[in-house]
Amino acid sequence: MLSRVNTVAFNGLDILNVELQVQISTGMPAFTIVGLPDKAVAESRERIRAAFSSLGLKLPGKRITVNLAPADLLKEGSHYDLPLALGLLVGMGVIAPEKISPYLVLGELGLDGSLVNINGVLPASVAAKKQNMGIICPQKQGSEAVWAGVKNILAAHSLFELINYFQGNTDIPFPIAKKREISQNFLDMKDVKGQETAKRAFEIAAAGAHNLIMSGPPGAGKSMMAARLPFLLPPMTTVEALETSMIHSIAGELKEGAISFQRPFRAPHHSASTPALVGGGRKAKPGEISLAHNGVLFLDELPEFARSTLEALRQPLENGTVAISRVNSHTIFPARFQLVAAMNPCRCGNLGFSALECSRAPKCGEEYRAKISGPLLDRIDIQIDVLAVSPFDLVDAKTGESSEIIRKRVMMARDIQKKRFADLGHPELLTNSQLKGELLEQVAQLDNEAQKLLLTYADKNHMSARAYHRTLRMARTIADLQNENKLLKIHVAEALSLRWKMSDLNRR
Repeated sequence: MLSRVNTVAFNGLDILNVELQVQISTGMPAFTIVGLPDKAVAESRERIRAAFSSLGLKLPGKRITVNLAPADLLKEGSHYDLPLALGLLVGMGVIAPEKISPYLVLGELGLDGSLVNINGVLPASVAAKKQNMGIICPQKQGSEAVWAGVKNILAAHSLFELINYFQGNTDIPFPIAKKREISQNFLDMKDVKGQETAKRAFEIAAAGAHNLIMSGPPGAGKSMMAARLPFLLPPMTTVEALETSMIHSIAGELKEGAISFQRPFRAPHHSASTPALVGGGRKAKPGEISLAHNGVLFLDELPEFARSTLEALRQPLENGTVAISRVNSHTIFPARFQLVAAMNPCRCGNLGFSALECSRAPKCGEEYRAKISGPLLDRIDIQIDVLAVSPFDLVDAKTGESSEIIRKRVMMARDIQKKRFADLGHPELLTNSQLKGELLEQVAQLDNEAQKLLLTYADKNHMSARAYHRTLRMARTIADLQNENKLLKIHVAEALSLRWKMSDLNRR
């Protein structure tokens, strides 16, 4: 008898349909899996034997052949355990085949027959929804299928529970959509003493989702301000939350199927490898830039990262995606993140303080900054100096604005942008950082004085076309924060003041 079970294979966020075929025939007892299974799939035979034994079942003493079609597609992961077990049960006559056919099935089996959590239930559920199918998955991950909109969900604790359900002896409750609570560790911008210019830069960065880099001595508050940026940002929309959660589901970081609407904040250590940052590895898993999709990626001690690792950020910063190519696969992950970076002026961090700087100053500072290429800096909108905070500021400085107050202005500016894009027929755009081409020219028209200022600065400082357009986007955000329709000279002047002079970079 030939039984068939629908399951899936993963290629990034792309879901590929796989038909698992089980044939139980006469011949010498054997259990063979074909169709390019990896080690985890091949080992499922032993997990299934143990799970069946714990339930009092025994595999038939016949020749069992399992085919994973299409046979030329590599099958990776332990989520084929459950479809394989159900295919065997159909072949053994324990479950009727028509009861399995309406479902996509995925789950790992424990030796006691329990269903173990796996990666990728959310994107698989989205695929099931598109195909008007139900889904069978581990109980704790049923919430992911609910968020995907699947109507027929069997989220079971164990294989035994599924057998009883299909034989009509029990019922499996419909799972409840879970929402992860917003972090209670609220970090307030008013805790930052002084640094008014930097805080203004963070407000503009939050309002328009602009990339930002800070240069300043150790202890100036760079990391402190970066950690507070997520609390200036609005929560994700439902679409954004699902996009981000699908990536986290593939990476195995979606805890118990709970979806979070808080924007992710990722801060990898500077020893991170290129695959860890941009994605890759043997199975092409998403990297930190994809896990930060729709959120913030903070790179502290930027020059300490490997040069090749930093250069790999250039394409994702432009396109919002990262392409990972392997000999037998080509995987694309979303990577639309807001980059925030921090660096010291030199390796010792004391450049500019004559009593503290090392004997190699200022050459050490030039060499340190040279680790960051011009093309990468060109992609960072806001580039500011963060000065050391004096002890008097720590004691006497007045309490600044709270994150809640700044966030209200950020939300107002983002609402203006969202409405503008919707009126122009581009509802998919949410922030000014996404503006390109004719649309940028349309929404960022300058008056004569503003145009003259920008052209003069661009010509004098050899500003690239990319930097020119990024300055326009930033000026548009500054105007939105002031609820101004027109871009004036004051908006352009502030935008230019928040960028380093690229030609002077190596002399700083």
